[in-house]
Amino acid sequence: MAEVDGSAEPAPRTTAAITPTPQTATAIVTPAVRNRRRRRRRSASLANARGYQRLLDFAREAVPGARCWALEGTGSYGTGLAAFLDAAGERAVEVCRPKRPAVRGGRKTDMLDAVRAAREALTSEHPIHPRRRGEREALRVLLATRQGAVLACTAAVNQLKALLVSAPDELRAELRGRTSKAQVAHCAKLRDRPARDIEHRMTVRALRSTAQRIESLRAEAKDLEGELHSLVRELAPKLPSLPGVGPISAAQILVSWSHVGRFRSEAAFASFAGAAPIPASSGPTNRHRLNRSGDRQLNRALHTITLIRMRLDPATRDYVARRTTEGKTSRDAQRCLKRAIARQLFKLLERSEQPADVDRQKIPQAA
Repeated sequence: MAEVDGSAEPAPRTTAAITPTPQTATAIVTPAVRNRRRRRRRSASLANARGYQRLLDFAREAVPGARCWALEGTGSYGTGLAAFLDAAGERAVEVCRPKRPAVRGGRKTDMLDAVRAAREALTSEHPIHPRRRGEREALRVLLATRQGAVLACTAAVNQLKALLVSAPDELRAELRGRTSKAQVAHCAKLRDRPARDIEHRMTVRALRSTAQRIESLRAEAKDLEGELHSLVRELAPKLPSLPGVGPISAAQILVSWSHVGRFRSEAAFASFAGAAPIPASSGPTNRHRLNRSGDRQLNRALHTITLIRMRLDPATRDYVARRTTEGKTSRDAQRCLKRAIARQLFKLLERSEQPADVDRQKIPQAA
């Protein structure tokens, strides 16, 4: 469903807010200045390429001047529409899930959500540009698939350990004293033992099946990691050369950062990564507390880089020692280090090659 202002004179600033669902896309065009005499028209469109084009034509007819598309859920149901609008040269920004006022009973329709999204886009000081697809989306799907394989492998290892606890004494004696990797390799090569009782035979079969699944998942995760390493080397050759930055962390950083100009400053990038400390001072005490907001996967990558540098990089160890002598605790020094790493990564990524036609003033930026 689309609700569009139908006045003859276009508003100086107009937002077309979209609330996508798996089947439909609900839109409303909202001017910056409310005018009760403006006539509204409605239109429905399906969530496919034909429906997106119909929605775009309808918005161009109703708002021929400058307009901005406020999209909700650009990482899920709104991905296709965001890519379509970007290819059409339209300006699109991402809005968070609109809050529903409790005083009105928490009413919820796609049209009301679109109205709230439009109001949020009109009042936002720093609009968020949707993340791009292409190479970034390739990294994201590989990361998600590898993470699924790793989690499944961990669950299979736990299942194998549980089977060994209750296995017959003869089987447990064969595996006693071996490392986890050696136990998996031994169980994967177990053969049928027809002379044993049914409990022994079925336990051997369960151990072999579980161990072979673990080996398959490990091989899958390793292959995906190789693909990620190749893509990272192609997109950001200097990123893996930094101390503590491996292919998985580098891929997550590129996925969260997306493209040049998405963040207005390195402080905004650090805040998005959850690396910007929050002041928690009181009286003579001057300290900061941990920031638990932002992109937690990006924060996890920064945390991994921090731990590796603190263990292996001499310059980082000197930095932590200097911060400790200044009176900071070990955790405070680690937060300072994470903030410095976020600054270093942002500057490296923003200095990457940019297309000649990129105008930073015209790119919507993230908060």
